Amino acid sequence: MSKLIQTFHTTWLPDMISAAMLRLDRVHPEIQGNKWFKLKYNLQAAERTGKKQLLTFGGAYSNHIAATAAACRMIGWPCIGVIRGERPPVLSHTLIQAEADGMELQFISREAYRHKTQVGWETLYPDHYIIPEGGHNVLGALGCEEIAASLNPGPQTPAADYTHLLCPVGTGTTLAGIINATQGAEVIGISALKGATSLDDDVQALLKPGHNPNWRIFHNFHEGGYGKITPAVIDFMNAFYTETSIPLDVVYTAKMMLAFRKLALDMYFPAGSVVRLVHTGACRAIFRWPPAFYAFSTVFTIFEQLYVFLPTYRLNGFNCMKQIVRLLFAAGILILSNTTVKAQIANPPVLPNFRP
Repeated sequence: MSKLIQTFHTTWLPDMISAAMLRLDRVHPEIQGNKWFKLKYNLQAAERTGKKQLLTFGGAYSNHIAATAAACRMIGWPCIGVIRGERPPVLSHTLIQAEADGMELQFISREAYRHKTQVGWETLYPDHYIIPEGGHNVLGALGCEEIAASLNPGPQTPAADYTHLLCPVGTGTTLAGIINATQGAEVIGISALKGATSLDDDVQALLKPGHNPNWRIFHNFHEGGYGKITPAVIDFMNAFYTETSIPLDVVYTAKMMLAFRKLALDMYFPAGSVVRLVHTGACRAIFRWPPAFYAFSTVFTIFEQLYVFLPTYRLNGFNCMKQIVRLLFAAGILILSNTTVKAQIANPPVLPNFRP
């Protein structure tokens, strides 16, 4: 894992701070980033219980859904993805790939999805091993402990040789695992969700008793909310790639790096701080979006905002404006899919065997 640590310096990073990125986006071309770590012990538990069929949950663009489908294809297991929302006329690129990998997609309403934890999935699917959304369980956090362990100098010196560690936060599973395996450093989570202060409790629930870590989550660096794309975020991604050759994903790592820049410039880190940042990947090939897509996304963002205020027109029972927005978004995805730069994950390390 030490080969995945890449030091970097930028024009905005103070000289008194040193920084390096743990490039989990290079772990595997399909099961990228933290996804492998959250799946590892869940897959082993499924095999031990004899339930070689999986059922899990996610949205239309869920990296967890894509990673689970890819993992099950590799080991030859059937799997079901319970997807938030009604089935759309055109599937997202994530769900298209998940189906191609053999995942059976089951769509439920957003209202039903909000209450999914109240459903007896184990009773409905007794032969399936159930993995929560995002791999958010004790076994998922256990796998993520290995992320922090890989940053330590060695097994005989478990104390961190860095002062701060930053990690994006979605469900809190990765952050909890990292906290459980970190000694002597401040662990900072950057939430990608707007107003999700309950993440603090979600992380606390996965922490080991008796461990007294130094950790916190910042909730004010979401840049407008989960999955929100702004020209400022895109410009930052491009500039950061130009300076460091490290590609970022727009949902998690770009916003983590924006938070790091703000904290560094606000003198949050004392002089002499050694900062490690976890690149949690984006499941598929990490890319630097081309200028053509940036231009499109800027126009799309403006159009999307106008759509909120424009009157609703209907033609043959369809909302015309909504259909136009969908078509624009689909066009953007096509551009994105055909311009990915895969050189960053050429010859990735081989994942360990899934089996215990």
